Amino acid sequence: MNRLLGFGSLAVAFVATVAANAVPALDLTWLSVGDVAGAIIAQKALLAVAVLAGTYGLYQLVRHLLVQRIANKRRAHDARNVLRFGLGAVAVIGLLGVLTEQWVGVLFSLGVVGFAITFALQQPLFSLMGWIYIMVKRPYQVGDRIRIGNAKGDVIEVDFLVTTLWEINGELVSSNQPSGRVVTLPNSTVLSSEVYNFSWDKFPYVWNEISIQLSYETDLAFARQELTDVADEYLGERMAENIARYRELLEETPVELEVRDGPSVNVVQQESWVELRLRYLVHPRRGQRVKNDLYERVLERFNEHPDRVSFPVSRNR
Repeated sequence: MNRLLGFGSLAVAFVATVAANAVPALDLTWLSVGDVAGAIIAQKALLAVAVLAGTYGLYQLVRHLLVQRIANKRRAHDARNVLRFGLGAVAVIGLLGVLTEQWVGVLFSLGVVGFAITFALQQPLFSLMGWIYIMVKRPYQVGDRIRIGNAKGDVIEVDFLVTTLWEINGELVSSNQPSGRVVTLPNSTVLSSEVYNFSWDKFPYVWNEISIQLSYETDLAFARQELTDVADEYLGERMAENIARYRELLEETPVELEVRDGPSVNVVQQESWVELRLRYLVHPRRGQRVKNDLYERVLERFNEHPDRVSFPVSRNR
């Protein structure tokens, strides 16, 4: 469909251009407006149609031939926006040039007008600058789970002026669950706020934890080993592969961190119990589900050994 629209629009542009060149030979005095001859009005109108139809046809063809063949939906989304922006600017300049026949004057005027509207439309311009920054630096892209400003969610659209998120958490739900609401942010936010990307393209995983409260009578060495075994059995070799990738990325930076080959357990002393925190690597969209499954498996394993594992005030928590 896009290809047919593209060829059809280019055909219209060609016909309009040919017709515009033939207009001066026609008697179109009935179209005259004041001192402007009818032939000139008809010619400019046809050239304007040619410019608009030509740029639209080119957009549809390039979108069909290049953008839609990009397998990565995120890249395709960004390429489509860049194409729309570039060809839109070409269409505006071409249209003004055709109507005024003053190409240098048009470019100069656009510069003067652009300088003037900078003061009147600061926020939209900052948002446009934010969009350019997003396209170049890639702090996030479509499909990423991010937190920016006071909003957290999955990016579903990055337009010229705004970014749209499917909200996660918020006022309605918790535990990293979708709320069903859509949040719209001006792109200028990226220039003034921290951006937390939970599903970075090079490494779409995050470290997560579950906490288990145990009494001081618990065999801590045994409990820590059980926690590690449960996580190893559940997460399997996939976590080891992701950790290897994590190390590769760390080696590309000056940061030096000790990273274990698998899940680890940290011990935190509290007033009347000991807290064991199981640390593991997980995809952010599976975080809550993995946490629920691990917690159930851990409690089941601990309840099988009441002689070695006990909970505060003698009841499960």
